[in-house]
Amino acid sequence: MAKILKEMLNFSCSIRRLNPNPPPLSPFPLKSLQNRPSIRLMASTNTQQHRSTSDFLTIRPYHHPSWASNLNPIPSYAFSLGHFPTPIHKWNLPNLPKDTEVWLKRDDLSGMQLSGNKVRKLEFLLADAVAQGADCIITIGGIQSNHCRATAVAAKYLNLDCYLILRTSKALVDKDPGLTGNLLVERLVGAHIDLVSKEEYSRIGSLTLTNLLKEKLIKEGRKPYVIPVGGSNSLGTWGYIEAISEIEQQLQKGTSRTSFDDIIVACGSGGTVAGLSIASWLSELKTKVTAFSVCDDPDYFYDYVQGLLDGLEAGINSRDIVKIENAKGLGYAMSSAEELKFVKEVAETTGVILDPVYSGKAAYGMMKDMAQNPAKWERRKILFIHTGGLLGLFDKAEEMASSVGGWRRMDIDESIPRKDGTGKMF
Repeated sequence: MAKILKEMLNFSCSIRRLNPNPPPLSPFPLKSLQNRPSIRLMASTNTQQHRSTSDFLTIRPYHHPSWASNLNPIPSYAFSLGHFPTPIHKWNLPNLPKDTEVWLKRDDLSGMQLSGNKVRKLEFLLADAVAQGADCIITIGGIQSNHCRATAVAAKYLNLDCYLILRTSKALVDKDPGLTGNLLVERLVGAHIDLVSKEEYSRIGSLTLTNLLKEKLIKEGRKPYVIPVGGSNSLGTWGYIEAISEIEQQLQKGTSRTSFDDIIVACGSGGTVAGLSIASWLSELKTKVTAFSVCDDPDYFYDYVQGLLDGLEAGINSRDIVKIENAKGLGYAMSSAEELKFVKEVAETTGVILDPVYSGKAAYGMMKDMAQNPAKWERRKILFIHTGGLLGLFDKAEEMASSVGGWRRMDIDESIPRKDGTGKMF
């Protein structure tokens, strides 16, 4: 306890140096670091953290799972930004192979503006940003990036400015990006948006683009902290190392009343997959992890995940702990009619809404493989990680319009009495 309190005191002092006279939290926009409200530290002597609603937006000492002790570096602190643990429940998908069960880990319910898998990574990344004295955050992604939206919201919660570099088409790079889906949330919370074309992104690369903006902000006297695409670096990987610990605790408490043979998840930047696979391998879970890549190709992700594992000194080959399948279809964030039909049918039959960019493609790939190779999946218990992205559906509204009906004008017989003022409208 004394060691924890000493660490907390040192961390608290570093924050106080950033803001010696913090004002009370204000409902109005706070423009600079010197106006940032003080950050409350949450003490705990437990090896496992049990969160409550009062812990939200606090920074807590991070107690890593015992089986992760050999990884390095191990983070000391994390913010409580999401609503965890997220529930696990049985997913009654139709046409499953014989005696196959699919369960759903609902990381789409980790918050509203912050919903999805990215919040788990941001809990560690933003604690590091604050510890380093950052006054603004830079990150990068596609025009409907869930990660960029979550980063913009989380940064604003901590009164950090957020700068987003968003990739769009060459034809639209000079135009207002609009207010659809994730863009609406980003612009509502005041994120600064720089647009780049896909061609520029491809030729320059995300690292150079974020560094260019970082250098510009430093010259303006700012203290930027760069978060890579998807929050996928070795520090962000701890978000899904911790998720495996969370799943272990849920199984021990009987939340799902089962054990799992497989974990299935979408792969878009690699960090989620790296965390799940190394943690499953190290822990007693020992569950086979299969990732469906929604961009690039499996070889690229095996190499990228390997880099993240090497950054944690994991001492394991990525190909030994995760299987990566190609599910990008027409391309990143591009949906076929069959994929969109699948998303609609899953919602209609199970009530679960999948996003079309990540979990929708992963679940489509899983079900397609089950249909083609049923014997491979028979009698297996599968945990599918729903990584969120609901707001991305709004960008597909036009493409889905023809398949979504269910409306009509109400038929009211002429014999029904009518009198002005009978139905009060507030």
